[in-house]
Amino acid sequence: MEKGFSMLKYKTAAALLFFSCGSVQASSEEAWEAFARTVEEKCLAAAADTIEAPTAVVDPYGSESFGLAVVTGKAKGADATINRICVMNKQSETVELGSELSGDPLAVKNGE
Repeated sequence: MEKGFSMLKYKTAAALLFFSCGSVQASSEEAWEAFARTVEEKCLAAAADTIEAPTAVVDPYGSESFGLAVVTGKAKGADATINRICVMNKQSETVELGSELSGDPLAVKNGE
């Protein structure tokens, strides 16, 4: 009797896992969207002291440990447009900004 009961528990667990996979994937997508919104909100708030009407481009997944974004806008008290790299610790949700970068479009230049 115990062998049959163990097999029933195994089959029940397998069925639950199988039927829950779809909801886990949908939940994960919603979680990533919420994560990206959190990164955007925190990075925009952090940049508000130095950038007028900042906008952010968020890496939707970040790195293993950090949320990542580039915040752009007009430097407060100047006519220049600047960019700042923003990182948010995924565990503590603390945010740090890099130094001001030129407002020129960010581009990778090979060999220069």
